Amino acid sequence: MYNNIAELETELALCRQCALCREGNRGPTSYNGVTASPLVIVGEGPGGVEDEYGVPLVGPSGQLLDKALWSVGITRDLIYTTNIVKCRPKGNRTPTVEEGRFCAGHWLDEEIAFVRPKVIVALGSVALKYLYGDNARITKDRGRWFDTKYGISAIATYHPAYLLRLTGKDLVKAKWEVYHDLKAAVEKSGELVPGYALKAEAPANLLEMYSSRKQERSLIPN
Repeated sequence: MYNNIAELETELALCRQCALCREGNRGPTSYNGVTASPLVIVGEGPGGVEDEYGVPLVGPSGQLLDKALWSVGITRDLIYTTNIVKCRPKGNRTPTVEEGRFCAGHWLDEEIAFVRPKVIVALGSVALKYLYGDNARITKDRGRWFDTKYGISAIATYHPAYLLRLTGKDLVKAKWEVYHDLKAAVEKSGELVPGYALKAEAPANLLEMYSSRKQERSLIPN
C-alpha cells in the first residue's frame, strides 16, 4: 500500500514487468482526475493519444466519453479515471484478458485500495472481465450491477471506441444504453456519497490540463 498517489505514480512509471512496455510505446500511463472521487471509471488500455499524454481516455474515445458524461452530470476533473492496462498495445489492439489480469493485478488493485471509491464503471469487455469474471460478456452484462472483489458495486457499459465504430440505428441505440448506464452510476454515487459534486461548471479540457506531461513524455523514445 502506498502512502500517497504520487508515490504510486512514481513506481508505476518505472514498471517494466511485462512485454507490453516493449511494444513501441512511451511506457506506462497513469490516471486522471482526483482521488477523492466516489466514482471511478475503468477503461481498457491507452491508445496513441493517451500514450502521448500519459493519461487515460483523452483521444477520440475519451472526447466522446466526456460528452456522454456531461449529459449525465459528470466532468472528468472531479472523478477518477484509469485503465486496466497501462501501456499501449502495439497497433492499438485490444488488450488480452491475460494482459489485463497481469497489469491490473499489479496496479489497478493498488489504485482502488488507495482511492476507495463507492462505485466503479467498467468500460468495455476487458474491464468487465477483470472486475466480474472471465465468463462475463459486455453484450449481456452491461447495465447490470455486480459486486467486485473489492466489495464495491460496479456497472459495465460499452467502451466509447465501440461507439465510434457504429452508425445509424445501432449507434443511436448504443448511445442511449450508455446514457442510462452512466445515469445509474451517478444516481448510486449520489445515494452513497450525498453532496459530492461530480460536475464542474464547464467540461474539463484534459488535453490542456496534461499538456506539460505530454511535453515530458515526448522526450521518451518509443
